[in-house]
Amino acid sequence: MGLLRIMMPHKFQLLAVMAFGVAMLCIENQIQKLEESRAKLERTMARHEVREVEQRQTRDSLRDSPALPEIEDLIIIYNRVPKTASTSFTNIAYDLCGKNRFHVLHINTTKNNPVMSLQDQMRFVRNVTSWREMKPGFYHGHVAYLDFTKFGVKGKPVYINIVRDPIERLVSYYYFLRFGDDYRPGLRRRKQGDKKTFDECVSSGGSDCAPEKLWLQIPFFCGHYSECWNVGSRWALEQAKYNLVNEYLLVGVTEELEDFIMMLEAALPRFFRGATELYRTGKKSHLRKTSEKKPPTKESISKLQQSNIWKMENEFYEFALEQFQFVRAHSVREKDGELYLLAQNYFYEKIYPKVN
Repeated sequence: MGLLRIMMPHKFQLLAVMAFGVAMLCIENQIQKLEESRAKLERTMARHEVREVEQRQTRDSLRDSPALPEIEDLIIIYNRVPKTASTSFTNIAYDLCGKNRFHVLHINTTKNNPVMSLQDQMRFVRNVTSWREMKPGFYHGHVAYLDFTKFGVKGKPVYINIVRDPIERLVSYYYFLRFGDDYRPGLRRRKQGDKKTFDECVSSGGSDCAPEKLWLQIPFFCGHYSECWNVGSRWALEQAKYNLVNEYLLVGVTEELEDFIMMLEAALPRFFRGATELYRTGKKSHLRKTSEKKPPTKESISKLQQSNIWKMENEFYEFALEQFQFVRAHSVREKDGELYLLAQNYFYEKIYPKVN
């Protein structure tokens, strides 16, 4: 009995310690919930304050200036590289322009010359920036990159583009010139009647499959400088890389066109709302395929890959692909084989002075 009396206080002490621990855990949980509620309330208040600030700025801008609202003043230029799925993508813009209320304009240059004269550059820049009736506008054409800041105009367009594996692009263009595609099958092409395959062209040293014909994506991104069009110019390659990173909102790759469209819809819904669904479930009327195209042999590919021109064009393509995949990795997540756009992952807080 004496031993039991000695043990009882220890038992009560243990129970008291356990009860105290449970109580503290409950208090910590309550504190965590309160902090989460407070953070949620702060985010809600911050979003409300941001909306009020934005609405006030919009009212002020509309009252003080006759200019169009910023989103309605937007211009996109897609200086499309031939045979990179450019027609397929552009037709999506044509399918959406009526529903999403924007204008699509094709830049049709004489003989598809991608370099404009100086006077045409000036006219084009003035047209694009001052043609209010065509805003918001989506301009597309086989034109080299043009730096709008050189012409003393306010505002710059948003540039986008698509690139493709350089040999696959050349093969597609080779057969396109001879057999056309399923988009306009009755149109007579420049090399129609020439039945020589791409492999036969490579083995015989033909001009239409020469390494120099690979030099296209670099000058399209490099722009309207003479050095851009000097085949094999290292300066042109570096300038093309610089422009891709600094002057283009997004550059996709032909091989991952759907992901490119998805990210454009997320970034520019004013133009591309509904584009992903159209691409996935539409009747594919926008898709275009080159006719009679035969994959090149390993021997033909190996011969082209020995040239420095291929190495430079491929370096540019790999650079563009890496940048695209980097942007995609920070924009989407994959789940069960499907890609999903990430929700907004930032908010504003501590906004002063407070809005009355």
